[in-house]
Amino acid sequence: MAARRIMIELPDEMAQALERIAKALGISSQEEAAIIALADWISRRTAEIDDRDPDRRYFVNEALDELIHKKDR
Repeated sequence: MAARRIMIELPDEMAQALERIAKALGISSQEEAAIIALADWISRRTAEIDDRDPDRRYFVNEALDELIHKKDR
């Protein structure tokens, strides 16, 4: 897998919180915890964007929308 390096500066509070969470969850490093957090954020935002675009929505979301619409009638 190709990779890109990006460097970020975190406020001390955020870096300390990331370290605490990594230790509590048994994650080996702050860097790994940050990658996991970023992947989760990207996944959530992608789903949010997909939900806004009717052509990209998942079938399950469409089915739920139909049920909600029928319920409201």
